[in-house]
Amino acid sequence: MPNIKSAKKRVVIAEKARQHNVAARSKMRTLVKNVAKVVATGDKEAAKAAFVKAESILDRSAGKGLIHKNKAARAKSKLSALVKAMA
Repeated sequence: MPNIKSAKKRVVIAEKARQHNVAARSKMRTLVKNVAKVVATGDKEAAKAAFVKAESILDRSAGKGLIHKNKAARAKSKLSALVKAMA
């Protein structure tokens, strides 16, 4: 454990940031899974809507450094292919 006041503060701040990142990552993963779930049901309009939400959160996560931009691009490409294959 840290002895210096500023180091103690950094521990608190780091834990708060970690909790925020865990929540954001969980939300992102949930939205990505929802796209696959909706695609399985066969509702094309709902799949497109779910894809738009997932795409938005993936871009936001990449922009904030939560995930790498290439990972976001890869995930969007995969989801887009799933939605397009419904036709």
